[in-house]
Amino acid sequence: MSETKDKNKILRLARFEDGKLVLPAKEKDIRPEKNEDAVGKDLDYLFVLKALNEIPFGVGKKLLIDFLQGDRKNKSIVRNKLHLRKNFGSLAYEKDELTSMISNLILNDMIKVNSVNKNKRWKMMELSIKGKKEIENPSLYKRKLSFNFRDTETEITEEDKKLFENYSDFLSKFNDEQKKAITGIKTHALCIAGAGSGKTTVLTKRIEFMVKYRSVDPGKILAITFTRKARQEMMARLSEVGHLNQVMVETFNSFCEKILRQYNHLVYDKPVRVISYKDKIVMINKALSKINMDMNKAVAVYFSEAQRKGKTDEQLANIFRNDCFFIKDYFKFKNKKILESSFETSGIKHEKSVKLVIGVCNYIEAYMRRYGLRDFADQLLDTLRLFEKHEELIPRFDHVLIDEYQDVNSTQIKLVDLLSSENLFCVGDPRQSIYGWRGSDIRYILNFEEKYPNCDIITLTKNYRSTSHIVDLINISIKNMQLADLQSSLGGEKDINLLKFKSEDEEFRFVIQKIVESDIPRDEIFVLARTNRQLSELSQPMKARGIKHVVRSDEIRKSVIARKNEVTLATIHAIKGMEAEMVFVVGCNGINFPCKGSEHPVIEMVKVDEYDKEEEERRLFYVAMSRAKNSLYLTYSGNKSTYFISKNMKKMIEEKEITLQQEDNVETSMDLSKDVTTRLKEWRRHLSKEQDVPAYIIMPDRTLIDIAQKMPLKSNELEEIHGLGPARIMKYGEEILKVVNG
Repeated sequence: MSETKDKNKILRLARFEDGKLVLPAKEKDIRPEKNEDAVGKDLDYLFVLKALNEIPFGVGKKLLIDFLQGDRKNKSIVRNKLHLRKNFGSLAYEKDELTSMISNLILNDMIKVNSVNKNKRWKMMELSIKGKKEIENPSLYKRKLSFNFRDTETEITEEDKKLFENYSDFLSKFNDEQKKAITGIKTHALCIAGAGSGKTTVLTKRIEFMVKYRSVDPGKILAITFTRKARQEMMARLSEVGHLNQVMVETFNSFCEKILRQYNHLVYDKPVRVISYKDKIVMINKALSKINMDMNKAVAVYFSEAQRKGKTDEQLANIFRNDCFFIKDYFKFKNKKILESSFETSGIKHEKSVKLVIGVCNYIEAYMRRYGLRDFADQLLDTLRLFEKHEELIPRFDHVLIDEYQDVNSTQIKLVDLLSSENLFCVGDPRQSIYGWRGSDIRYILNFEEKYPNCDIITLTKNYRSTSHIVDLINISIKNMQLADLQSSLGGEKDINLLKFKSEDEEFRFVIQKIVESDIPRDEIFVLARTNRQLSELSQPMKARGIKHVVRSDEIRKSVIARKNEVTLATIHAIKGMEAEMVFVVGCNGINFPCKGSEHPVIEMVKVDEYDKEEEERRLFYVAMSRAKNSLYLTYSGNKSTYFISKNMKKMIEEKEITLQQEDNVETSMDLSKDVTTRLKEWRRHLSKEQDVPAYIIMPDRTLIDIAQKMPLKSNELEEIHGLGPARIMKYGEEILKVVNG
């Protein structure tokens, strides 16, 4: 070992005694490690688990940290003779680092946190069953991106340079790495494209280059992406070139749908169609009716009181509905039955939620088979079965190109393998892998070189989106993942802000104030939140101020494009792939990053082991910040900001505490609007019970909010209300006016 490595290793094994750092006395005290550079520090979390395992009672965070640091000043340690335990003083980390390590283990379900005597503030930690298994067979460190991924510089050969010269007219706008991605001739290639590095341009230009200069038949090219929006954008770019309309551009779903329509008679014994949103509502309602339950009761069983807070009936119904279909598809992809044993439950509340979802899922499955319906999961699996049974029907492509390769799952990979194209070109970014919770597997992009040993690995690190200040910040935010830094191609003034507020209300008021004051076009402003609840609570005062905006939440799957003069509000998952001049990331505290609560109860109980939850949450924060072109506001309320904002990041940002003056008129207007909304909801609730239908069927929340804001006095003014058509005005008009003006 070099002297530096020696010191690092010794420091890792040093410990605090009575507040002083004590180094190991002999070299034999240094534990042996395999592949110490890659694994050493990553394995230190095991000492936290071992410490909890040998402490004979539940402990608080402070006691655990003092134990790990070897601090005998803690009276509880001396009183219980914990200083005699083997793992006392086993880690020489600062308090913040140990707090982060413990949070990671809690997030990955290896440490359980319980309230003592129902006191929510008094928390005790103990080792979970999963944590005990981890000590015996460590695997968490292997899920870390830095352990799996070998970052490489793009090799630009003399032969490449000559090629670039020969096609200089076509390639003049691009940097060398982009040129290599566009012209590369290896049969298998992976392009690691960092945020804002022009991956869509590279994909489309590669197709254009192949057709124009390599005489590839456009009808023998398949380009696969993940969303309809990305597909439409790629098709639009290719159509601009002129003769590339024959190129097949599909999502995984649209590709499978075309195949199944063509060969329906070989797969099904009757006509089968894709389910619509309306079908989903009908199926869920029928499933609940069969077990003598309505949506209101289902929501009460499924969500905790905290999870219901701040959400409308309509939002809760949407989340429940989407979660049921997610669980059905998740287990279908895994080729497993949905059993209670497949979930990790704690307490009767969880068990009831799981039973409810399993019952609904089984009903949905039977209903779809009976009435000839299929969803996206069925499309993919049925296409695989068709191709496995009839190999002669597999379409043959000379070139397959795949976008967002970091988001693929095992079933999609099976389809790509069955297509077995001679040439495979994949584009993705491990830094932006944020869908592990719904089955995406980052290992396919990390292990690409292992699967295709003679492939090209091309890394795009030039960022054309954000100022150098923002790029420097996002580089630091994921430094521990050991990926190549991005380099900005833009200058610009430094406009990065970390702002602390006394309350979430003040935080949201500041965001609204900044939007109103800004001369930036509204469609170039994003407000990003970690949860749907935050979006809902921020949307209300924006409506009260008359600020037009589009909400992109997790439960709204369809693509929503902001119209001019409209601010986009969105969750981070829903905004990936987009960018704006000014970006606000709200709620940058320890509750939201990493996200402690869940809006999808049953999904949290599924035993998913393929990814590190904390690392994915850190990548999510990176994705949020990397949407900003020029101005970035990180705002939070509470005691302190998320530990994802490291000390080195704080050196780049001046942290400020903001106190806002009260805006009496606005507050009064908002209070009045809230009061009317409450009265309207109460009126709707009574109607819902009388008619025995869900509340949102009578009138959606958006309509109620619009009524409360516009405060109609006469029946003709009701015609201006969103979603209040002639039939509803005739049926409920007089009652609405009484509620509003009563």
